[in-house]
Amino acid sequence: MWGKNWRSIRMLSACLPSKNQVTSESVHGANLAAKWMSCDVCIEENKVCGCQHSSTEGFKGTVNDTDVERHQESNSSFAHAVINMIGMLIGLGQLSTPYALENGGWASAFLLIGLGITCAYGSHLLGKCLDKNPKSRNYTDIGQQAFGTKGRVIAAIFIYMEIFMALVSYTISLHDNLSTVFLGMHLKVPSLNLSTSQLLTVMAVLVALPSLWLRDLSSISFLSSGGIFMSLLIFATVACTAISGAVKANQPIPVLKLDNIPAISGLYIFSYAGHIVFPDLYKAMKDPSKFTKVSIVSFTLVTMLYTTLAFMGAKLFGPDVNSQITLSMPRHLTVTKIALWATVLTPMTKYALEFAPFAIQLEHKLPQSMSSRMKMIIRGSVGSILLLCILALALSVPYFEYVLSLTGSLVSVSICIILPSTFYLKIYWAQVTKPLLILNVILIALGALLGVCGTISSSKSLLKSIGRAH
Repeated sequence: MWGKNWRSIRMLSACLPSKNQVTSESVHGANLAAKWMSCDVCIEENKVCGCQHSSTEGFKGTVNDTDVERHQESNSSFAHAVINMIGMLIGLGQLSTPYALENGGWASAFLLIGLGITCAYGSHLLGKCLDKNPKSRNYTDIGQQAFGTKGRVIAAIFIYMEIFMALVSYTISLHDNLSTVFLGMHLKVPSLNLSTSQLLTVMAVLVALPSLWLRDLSSISFLSSGGIFMSLLIFATVACTAISGAVKANQPIPVLKLDNIPAISGLYIFSYAGHIVFPDLYKAMKDPSKFTKVSIVSFTLVTMLYTTLAFMGAKLFGPDVNSQITLSMPRHLTVTKIALWATVLTPMTKYALEFAPFAIQLEHKLPQSMSSRMKMIIRGSVGSILLLCILALALSVPYFEYVLSLTGSLVSVSICIILPSTFYLKIYWAQVTKPLLILNVILIALGALLGVCGTISSSKSLLKSIGRAH
């Protein structure tokens, strides 16, 4: 997807199917696969491509504006846009908020809230950049608008890094929760030197592997359409644990642990990562002028959920809270079993969606004369190899909190804070007022500081954990 039109990135979101409505998807079946051409809009709509593409399609490829208007109606309401944005924000990151609060102290909640405000502002800036040039339709287009080809490449690299590292984190989470779900089970394969939990993870990934061979992206997005439901379900199970009295919420929370702030800042930032798809939300709105209000409402609700969950988990489990809240809950409770299965099923439905941009870009690079069957074999094989590499990495480095923190500090802080402010200043340089200039420079500096300190801290912790394991 380096430099390619990022309309296809919307498939990363369970809440962003064709025309932003699950009910509007039309599944045509495998017999249309051979007729699909390299048009991202048509691929998303599951239609035979009849567009007239510009001659510049390729590294800087775009779809003709009239074709986009013909294929996609901007019919997303304010409420629908809010639901979609919340669906992109809540997910894996919420599992670690109680752990982050306990390790950073209750005062670190101000950092969580502050980062929520900052990331909401980053979303607003992306909308402003799209306002400036209607032809920009995605995150990498904004990068190109600001700094040309270099900006597009830099944006794409960070996006790919975030997707890859997030998939590693998903697989680690799958491993950790599977080992708890099947606690007491003993599996052994003589020729493989793998533990029971590792074998269970391998089997789960192998079960999900065939989904990478699917060409019908609408059926893939349907697998993950319950993303918000799963996240709210996990929140509800933690709340039920507190309300039922099964665990007394009387654990003290320290005021502030300054030494841990760099590491937990990465966990907090990752929780707000979703900006790579926000341009698609903007373009899908009936009234894009309300995009800033959508960002404010969405980030406010998500920040409230994160803060509430963080305090609930920290008060329930105190210093013993796990980096994934589901692993701290009493195992005999029914709500715990529900939470664990929800956490297990979520990564298995994410793989195909997260790989969709890679698959589409790879297919664009293949010769059009190649048969659809051969394209499917190449696409599926490459996706399978990448997923197996991610599996091997996740099993080799099964340290959820450190990998998640590293992802937030190394990648997400750039996508959510640094790049939006940088792109905005470059695009609006002639019109930027002095207060806005100072504000954005401060945000870039703070983002860089958190990113560098967080990357160093989480990398050291990760290396120490690997060293102790070996």
